[in-house]
Amino acid sequence: MGMTRRTLLGGAVAVAAGVVTAPTAHAGEVPTLWREFARTPFTHPQIPYVGRAGCHGGATHLPHRRVVADVRHFGAVADGTTDSAPAINRAIAAAGRAGGGTVTLPPGTFRIDDVIRLDRSNVVLRGAGSGRTTLYATKNLTELIGTYGSRYGGDKSSWSWAGGLIWLAPRARWESLVAAIRARAWPFEGWTGNRRDEWRTLTELAPARQGSWTVTAADTSSLRPGALVLLRLADDADHTLLEHMCGGGPGPEAYIWDDKTKLTSYVPYEWPVRITRVHGRKVTLERPLPLDLRREWSPQLTTHVPELSGSGVEGLTLEAPDAPQQPHLLDKGHNGVVLQCAYDCWVDDVTVRHVDNGFGLVAASACTLRRTRVAGRGSHHPYFCREGSHDNLVEDFTIEERTSPAPANTQLHGINVEGLSSYNVWSRGDMRMGTFDSHRGLPFANVRTDITLNNNGRHGGDASAGPLFGARFTHWNVRVTNGRAGLVKIDGLAPYSATVGVDEVREFDQIDVPDFTGELHTRLELYGSPGAVRPRNLYDAQRRLDGVGR
Repeated sequence: MGMTRRTLLGGAVAVAAGVVTAPTAHAGEVPTLWREFARTPFTHPQIPYVGRAGCHGGATHLPHRRVVADVRHFGAVADGTTDSAPAINRAIAAAGRAGGGTVTLPPGTFRIDDVIRLDRSNVVLRGAGSGRTTLYATKNLTELIGTYGSRYGGDKSSWSWAGGLIWLAPRARWESLVAAIRARAWPFEGWTGNRRDEWRTLTELAPARQGSWTVTAADTSSLRPGALVLLRLADDADHTLLEHMCGGGPGPEAYIWDDKTKLTSYVPYEWPVRITRVHGRKVTLERPLPLDLRREWSPQLTTHVPELSGSGVEGLTLEAPDAPQQPHLLDKGHNGVVLQCAYDCWVDDVTVRHVDNGFGLVAASACTLRRTRVAGRGSHHPYFCREGSHDNLVEDFTIEERTSPAPANTQLHGINVEGLSSYNVWSRGDMRMGTFDSHRGLPFANVRTDITLNNNGRHGGDASAGPLFGARFTHWNVRVTNGRAGLVKIDGLAPYSATVGVDEVREFDQIDVPDFTGELHTRLELYGSPGAVRPRNLYDAQRRLDGVGR
């Protein structure tokens, strides 16, 4: 009827925000920022559009696949003493050969002495519930795979931020990673292989603006609706791409980028996205562009290693031995669940206990972690999101208080994001320990919303990884129970950021200064009034706007 998608979105503002024409007892306050965002949802300077974050565009109902295998039929025994890892992996492989389906784990405790490899697309590993099915992992990744050093040198263990005892990754990618680790050829971990050379150009793209849903391709002969491609952006000698990720202007322009060698190793920026329509030279994407496309950044769509898609883990607890936490960056790899080179995958109703690192997103995009919990003796990274992970959703999550005191020389981070990761959401969280760990590496356009936090952790990241924040970080409705500011109130740290509805906090313990000089162009609203902000949950409100156009 002549109405555009943006008109529809704008017309839904009153519904999504809970705006009323007369005062009510529980109306709350609608920030100016929300009204602005609803008018320009794809291009707002401080708030990113994350209404499509998560599996299948943030679908409320995760895929339900028919049952094709019971692990008991492959030799698994829920007696807590029999090594059931080979049987579980055989059942997963059988489901993969059948074209996909659900592999069930009945109630009980299954001992596993190896990694559970969910390496076939459209396969779901489902327990009877996180309170009923337990996988007891007796060994760590150092024992099972080997020592994993850092590609950046030193004596650090990469198991401190990589790998899981339940590992969702495409089979060929997992095998190449393990081979490289055992050969001590420390790999890159992302979408283009161990040496970042497993890709080819599909087409070059014309310039376009951030927020556009459609791009113009030089050649569409290799593009098909439904295909997953990489949008690839290279930087130029003046680092204008990195500056753009920070919002541009004098501060980023004056920043010294050349000595940030860890950060520059993350470039080119690689963003996986599905194509929804090809019409002539016009290509429509399932999500709007995360950044501008400029000629100097050689924008193109490329291939990548085959992805893991449509797979999930549900309804179980993964428990490791209750051993003391290792010194900082020397983790042995009693790690939980990791998704790597995964797209449209999920984890639902899963608890990890006594782990070094809880739930990980490593070069993973468009995935959902729902109803997850980190419990037990305390962990280094309860949640980590790194190596260019984008458009993920972590919702209804819990980090419990540790059950034993932290040993000396260990670190507790919290909900980590780093390595140019963008447009990720952490929503409805109960963090009884930890912090909002922006771990340098220039993450940008991420949202943390509707979270209660006992802010007692510390963020990480070394100087060579560059800035803590890029542009369009948003913290919205955050209840801080211990009054500590650290990386929660970010109007004095993050460029082009928004801090809305955060408890009054003060600086103590780890205190940071902004990476950029001059005006940061940040916004602060309803400071000290998290209970008053409407909408209460920024992600849910964006989805309600987005639902009008679906």
